[in-house]
Amino acid sequence: MAETQVSRSEPKASEGHEAGTISVRWVKSQIGFDQRQRATLRGLGFRRLNQSVQVQDTPAIRGMIFKVRHLVVVEEA
Repeated sequence: MAETQVSRSEPKASEGHEAGTISVRWVKSQIGFDQRQRATLRGLGFRRLNQSVQVQDTPAIRGMIFKVRHLVVVEEA
């Protein structure tokens, strides 16, 4: 039986950004929202409002972004 190889292409790095990263900016205050959402923002690496962070593009990070999607904006990386 012939063995078939599946080639998986890696995401390409563009203009100085690492492959597999997402740029996220915190745009709305956490005041009045659940403590778990505040912890999620800290887990993403945010320390202050209007801060942008570069995070790895993984399913766990995408889930975190989904939980606080009303507080953050995903920017072009």
